[in-house]
Amino acid sequence: MSASSHYGCIGEFEDVGTLLSAVSSLRKRGYTRLEAYTPYPVEGLAQALGPMRDRTAFAMLMGGIAAGVATLALQYYAAVVDYPINVGGRPDASWPAFIPAAVEMTILFAALAGLVSMLRSNGLPRLHHPLFESERFAQASRAGLFVVVLAVDPHYEADGARRDLTELQATHVETVPA
Repeated sequence: MSASSHYGCIGEFEDVGTLLSAVSSLRKRGYTRLEAYTPYPVEGLAQALGPMRDRTAFAMLMGGIAAGVATLALQYYAAVVDYPINVGGRPDASWPAFIPAAVEMTILFAALAGLVSMLRSNGLPRLHHPLFESERFAQASRAGLFVVVLAVDPHYEADGARRDLTELQATHVETVPA
């Protein structure tokens, strides 16, 4: 079974201590793309999973800069090149008049870029998640403690991930189809 034909390998753990040590051990073994599901907050789990790459701030910066520059360019073109009008002896490129619209467009497009980036980084919209195919995963909201090694992990091999989760005292291990 190739990595592209399934979502990853899921392991269920009996208690929080075992879950935390399993996540730490998996990170030490080279896995970088891990997910954990618990019915309640577990202190230290986010740190054990490692940093998540978030590009939302960069997307907002780029969206804001692009919108601000485009708005200034559009106003300059309209006022200086396409249809110059002499109003009260002011110069055609009257920059102070261009600023309010440019600021508004910068804020608007930065917010829109942030929204799109956030939805994309959360994997939304997604009508069905592959983990719902696992019958054991229904316990995640009540009593289950799960770790998923994602198939997109560069270190991932289906048999190796199953073996690693079993070695780390997972009570149940299965491969989740995509």
